[in-house]
Amino acid sequence: MSGQNTAVTLEVNGRIATVTLNRPEKRNALSEKIFDGLRQAFASLPDAVRAVVIHGAGDHFCAGLDLAEHKHAAPFQSVLNSRDGHRLFADIQNCGHPVISAMHGAVIGGGMELVASTHIRVADRTAFYQLPEGRRGIFIGGGGSVRVAKIIGVSRLTEMMLTGRRLDADEGERLGLSHEMVEPGQALERALEIAENVAGNAPISNYMMLQALANIDQMPDAAGLFAESLAQALTLTTGDAKEGIDAFLQKRSAQF
Repeated sequence: MSGQNTAVTLEVNGRIATVTLNRPEKRNALSEKIFDGLRQAFASLPDAVRAVVIHGAGDHFCAGLDLAEHKHAAPFQSVLNSRDGHRLFADIQNCGHPVISAMHGAVIGGGMELVASTHIRVADRTAFYQLPEGRRGIFIGGGGSVRVAKIIGVSRLTEMMLTGRRLDADEGERLGLSHEMVEPGQALERALEIAENVAGNAPISNYMMLQALANIDQMPDAAGLFAESLAQALTLTTGDAKEGIDAFLQKRSAQF
């Protein structure tokens, strides 16, 4: 990635992009430089990229917001900062590619909000999850009241925020914070394997899975079913669908 921001690195290998939070000395706490680096990374993905992996350098994925940068924030500026975070995480969720998070160590506060904006979440057994906002006298501001709540439910979100209780990797998997768990040190490798797998899907199918499903979830049932029909028709009538069906019938790998 061009520029002087080294808090986030972007590496592209074929059709897979790897985005690394690179503040290991601060447990990859979400500083302004990390926010800026994530914006730059997702805005500069090459056209050839078909899947993205996010992970953290060092011993932890992300320990949440860098509170040292917000100790003296004014109310209106805090609103603007929160809204900037909402836009960034929405950009990650809606970047048009499957985004896979590889989690290890701390996944705390804003780190949970970040992974909630990704589509597939892999954790190794060192991962732990926590929302310690009550102990800090603050409230979540990166979209967790919506995205994390959709994953674990409002009741569990409330309990985690009130108590600050730390969940281990097994509890996180049971609640859906991770879709898959691997042995320590293997989360990135597994996330890259998944990225290669989903990158082999038809691009229009991936796009519809990411966009249509998220929007249907917000709709009344009847509207959602109609949107499903449109998404189905837009995929089924493409050249990629013809190739996929032919490959299935001919017992060969599809080439999209």
